[in-house]
Amino acid sequence: MTDAALKPVTLFLMTEKGLAFLQGTVGRFKALFALVVVGRDSALQNDCAAEIIALCKAEGIPVVQRANFDTVTTDYAMAVAWRWLIPHPADRLIVFHDSVLPRYRGFAPLATALIKGETEIGVTALFGAGGYDRGAIIAQSADQITYPITIAEAITRNMANYLTCAETVLGHLLAQRPLPATPQDEGRATYSIWRDEADYQIDWSKPAAEIRRLIDAVGAPYKGAATWCEGRLLRILAAEEVADVVVEDRHPGKVLFLDEGRPVVICGSGLLRLTRADYDDKGADPFFPLHRFRLRFSNG
Repeated sequence: MTDAALKPVTLFLMTEKGLAFLQGTVGRFKALFALVVVGRDSALQNDCAAEIIALCKAEGIPVVQRANFDTVTTDYAMAVAWRWLIPHPADRLIVFHDSVLPRYRGFAPLATALIKGETEIGVTALFGAGGYDRGAIIAQSADQITYPITIAEAITRNMANYLTCAETVLGHLLAQRPLPATPQDEGRATYSIWRDEADYQIDWSKPAAEIRRLIDAVGAPYKGAATWCEGRLLRILAAEEVADVVVEDRHPGKVLFLDEGRPVVICGSGLLRLTRADYDDKGADPFFPLHRFRLRFSNG
């Protein structure tokens, strides 16, 4: 088969997921990649845009940043970790989504699944469609997880599922075979809503296990779970559950003990020992080690 017979693809990539996707597919499928469009995300510590661009240049793949992109001119468009609409016919727009659809349609599905304590994470490759990720399913791959697990660990773990789905999609395109398409079961659909700064706030009245999952699910590469302490916003970057004690007239958010300079905080049920934290304003004074336990954390 000649390259001229192939149906080329415009890739829309961003973040660590987009970089890993390109790294895992370029060796076998580079002939399909007509152009890579790179997106940026200022909310992340490293959005991997520079690394994606460098890899494209090293492999001789045309690359452009989203701000300088005009329109799709290839048969297919394919999006990984993309957050903007791509004007292209739905039957030739392929999206990779961080869940086993039809569950967790929408925004930040992996983080939401970790907060909820799901034991399965996965990826779906689907055709673009109007609304929340309703398109027909091309390929799916899933993996079992156990807790504790951080969002960074889950992203890395989930990349194998991305590449499994990519093998199906790109393999069909390379062989010029029709892509499979299975309609979603609307009766099983659930939705993951968009998240903003308010959703990073810790509600100390919740169980310690749930708060721990939130902390782990919104840590790096995201901003980190947040709480207020004496008028300053604090990012809680890591914590661990410790054995509960009987607390008369329980006050969630109050520090009960200090353990080697780390606060043990009362939750709605259970206790959390905060092991990594930093002020959001990045002041010169570190939060740890603490020398007094008469502190209260709150969500505003």
